[in-house]
Amino acid sequence: MTPIHVDVAIIGAGTAGMGAYRAARSHTDSVLLIEGGVYGTTCARVACMPSKLLIAAAEAAHQARHADPFGVHVKEVRVDGAAVMARVQRERDRFVGFVLESVDSIPQVDRLMAKVSFQDAHTLLTEQGQAIHAQRIVIATGSIPFLPPLLKGCKTHLLTNENIFDLPALPKSLMVLGPGVLGVELGQAMSRLGVKVKMFGIGGGVAGIHDPEIRDYAKQTFNEEFYLDASAQVKSVTETAAGVEVHYLHREGAWQTEHFDYVLAATGRAPDIAGLGLKNSGLQLNERGVPLFDRDTMQCGNSPIFIAGDASNEIPLLHEAADQGRIAGANAGRYPDVRPGLRRTPLAVVFADPQVASVGFNLDQLHQHFKDRFAMGQVSFEDQGRSRVMLRNKGILKVYAEQGSGLFLGAEMFGPAAEHIGHLLAWAAQNRMTVSQMLEMPFYHPVIEEGLRTALRDLNRSLHIDPEVIERCMDCGPGA
Repeated sequence: MTPIHVDVAIIGAGTAGMGAYRAARSHTDSVLLIEGGVYGTTCARVACMPSKLLIAAAEAAHQARHADPFGVHVKEVRVDGAAVMARVQRERDRFVGFVLESVDSIPQVDRLMAKVSFQDAHTLLTEQGQAIHAQRIVIATGSIPFLPPLLKGCKTHLLTNENIFDLPALPKSLMVLGPGVLGVELGQAMSRLGVKVKMFGIGGGVAGIHDPEIRDYAKQTFNEEFYLDASAQVKSVTETAAGVEVHYLHREGAWQTEHFDYVLAATGRAPDIAGLGLKNSGLQLNERGVPLFDRDTMQCGNSPIFIAGDASNEIPLLHEAADQGRIAGANAGRYPDVRPGLRRTPLAVVFADPQVASVGFNLDQLHQHFKDRFAMGQVSFEDQGRSRVMLRNKGILKVYAEQGSGLFLGAEMFGPAAEHIGHLLAWAAQNRMTVSQMLEMPFYHPVIEEGLRTALRDLNRSLHIDPEVIERCMDCGPGA
């Protein structure tokens, strides 16, 4: 077969790979985008967008069932599971279509559908034996679901984010293994749509929350809707003709066996690098087999190989994959002129209800890097005016700043409108604002964001910058 010679080869045409392609093309016309699966990106096909479609349906059902306190009485809420899934699939396919339009805009000569592996640091081989000689290479192969040994015997009734959105209708019951971001989002949505859900985890973690007080609050809140044991003992998950049987220790102390239609493996995702033959690349690999890289340049060691997106196993979020792809592609395109790229303030959101948001340094990182040189402020949303008006008054926000300078460092939140408050805080952190500067910003009344102001005032008091917070401060309006 005729060998291919290019300046830059990019393995993977997801969010990171397509970003890398565009960035590399600004420096060289000789770029090849290689895809070994299907076009469409993880976000559009099996993650961000279809999950939010399912969550939106669940929110509609939940709000209808809980309208009585407003004096609005809904006689019956009927969930048509087939219709729910049909809309999820229809709108998902629409989002995928937008991605495919972007792919189609890439010249055919710059695209190759093939699975490849490294022969050496400059040569990739397709499964058919065609050689691709590239002066620089970007690894952007994404990730795949991680399956724990407990689920190795499950096949027909095993769900992951790769196939759950293709269900023709909602199941009657669902076991969720893993109360992380994916598990909490999809498990709560299924529960609100009328599916019997039980969620099991190990180690006590919930939705990636670091602060123990916030995590315990979240556990208690979720347990008001569905069974959640974040430190469960699950002895076995056995597939049957009709579903799965789970033998577990109930949190009240008795072993029991329960049947579910499906088990959802929400146990995380792993870099999709197993078939790349990275041992032939000459790169130094970590204990998981991922190349060591500089997060500011995405360069692997001193080599002409770069890595981006979920393949890097750093931060599996779309905006991070896009940034990494741009950095890796630009540096591959102009190599050996390798430059640090823009890495933004960490921002993560979990679209549960209440939502979870994490910004900047988390509590573990603060203890590691700042020890006793940081202060904390907080607010409860249980009596916050706007939240109470909407009956969304559950949650806690904690904000952190550096002692002495008053520099805002980060925050963690479980509560209403966390996706919006998280963005405000991320912008403040990226602009290196102090807490005093943040408090000079406008706050309207009545809005949920007034709770943020209360937390920031509490933080300034902890920094010994402002006096004690005035309870029921009327210049903020009632319930602020």
